[in-house]
Amino acid sequence: MAGNNSSEIRVAGTGRILVGNLNAPLPEAFSDTPAADWGSEWTDLGYTSTDGVTFSKKDKLDPVETWQSISPARFVYADRDLTLKFSMLQFNEDTLPFFLGGSGSDIRRGSAGSDIVQFDVPDGPTFDERALGLEFTDGTAVTYRFVIPRGQVTATDDIKLARKAAAMLGVTFTALSPGDGQALATFVMKDAAYAVPTEA
Repeated sequence: MAGNNSSEIRVAGTGRILVGNLNAPLPEAFSDTPAADWGSEWTDLGYTSTDGVTFSKKDKLDPVETWQSISPARFVYADRDLTLKFSMLQFNEDTLPFFLGGSGSDIRRGSAGSDIVQFDVPDGPTFDERALGLEFTDGTAVTYRFVIPRGQVTATDDIKLARKAAAMLGVTFTALSPGDGQALATFVMKDAAYAVPTEA
């Protein structure tokens, strides 16, 4: 609804970031235990920095120039980048391979009962395509969920190891086309603010 309405302002008070296998389903049920709604196909990446998530959508439009005008006659869509940028605070078999490329199965334990593990950083880039899920809540009545069914980490931040700050695994995750006729990403929201008709 048009006009000033403070109840439609959204603040991402808290949230979570999850990864899953390609095309893992977006949970549409909103129960009293949101973490369980995502199901076993999704893995929660745990704590992230207080910066939260930076959501970016950038479209590149190329102008069509003409001899008859100094202004473009039209634009042609050339590119679309949809990215999520965030920093993970936990180091484990899910977050480190997600940051460096690879999987949890690439981490090896020296012997049974040992706390010594090894992870080999790949010599070259690897295609590590995943699904990525984002959920945030604003109070108890509003929950937003966002899923990229296919994408991969395309950039990583430097890891700063210092005495007075937690080490962070900062990544940029970029959406890839899931195929003809399929959505690049999907929102599912529990939010009474939207004035839309009920599906038949």
